[in-house]
Amino acid sequence: MKVRKAVIPVAGLGTRFLPATKVVAKELFPIVDRPSVHYIVEEAWRAGIREIVFVTASGKGAIEDYFDIDVGLELFLENKHDEERLRMVREIGRAVQVHSVRQKTALGLGHAVLSARNFIGDEPFAVLLGDDLVDAEEPCIGQMAKVAEAHDAPVIAAFRVPPEKISRYGIIDPAPKPVAPRTWKIRTMVEKPKSNPPSNLAIIGRYILTPQIFEILAKTQPGVGGEIQLTDALIRLNRQQGILAYEFEGDRYDAGDIYGFLEANLCFALKRPELHDGVHDLLCRLADKK
Repeated sequence: MKVRKAVIPVAGLGTRFLPATKVVAKELFPIVDRPSVHYIVEEAWRAGIREIVFVTASGKGAIEDYFDIDVGLELFLENKHDEERLRMVREIGRAVQVHSVRQKTALGLGHAVLSARNFIGDEPFAVLLGDDLVDAEEPCIGQMAKVAEAHDAPVIAAFRVPPEKISRYGIIDPAPKPVAPRTWKIRTMVEKPKSNPPSNLAIIGRYILTPQIFEILAKTQPGVGGEIQLTDALIRLNRQQGILAYEFEGDRYDAGDIYGFLEANLCFALKRPELHDGVHDLLCRLADKK
């Protein structure tokens, strides 16, 4: 279960951020001064993953450009002796090998993962969804990779949600007792339950999967919304291999939601020493006005 490659789907239309996403991919919206997708790739890199494949679509070429080497910009910064910004520009582009495959038809997350089959080949891999930002001392996907390797099993990231939000998520039905700290065997999964949820343990966009998922996805029929649902395939993979749910350590932000995007910007800004005091004072002034 050694993970060397990661799949990052970026083919979505980002309709919750219209009209801005008519011209800018939502994955390039900045969290402070870095595109949200930068944090996703950096998480994979910090976990030791060196090969990334973006599952992309028309109009998303700028995402690949961001991780390319810009010789002109680097030369400009060198001539200005702007070492800090030069390091920032160089670091992530040289840290990982970035590839892309095109999802020509929007047939859902399951289809997006299936599109990466030739790149992944016959080895375990990670899937990181761009809407989920996780701020953690140890990268979320790295925590999961250790669990996968220790138990020789696929792993899904999970976190606790309040009762009023359960219907927004895929929910895990865990075994009664954990097999290790923060780790449960999964009995089944329920997509966005409207009533009688099996738990409050929700699935977020981090997965460590085995290549067996591709054969399952290839046979999975379209489900909700006429799309090939990854959750449907995971239920079948769980029956074949057994999947573990891991309650990761860290703070998760839903950057695919306008409120979550704003929350992420504020929280990441507060962690920056040069921004902390100004942002803190601004929030205090706004609270006083309220």
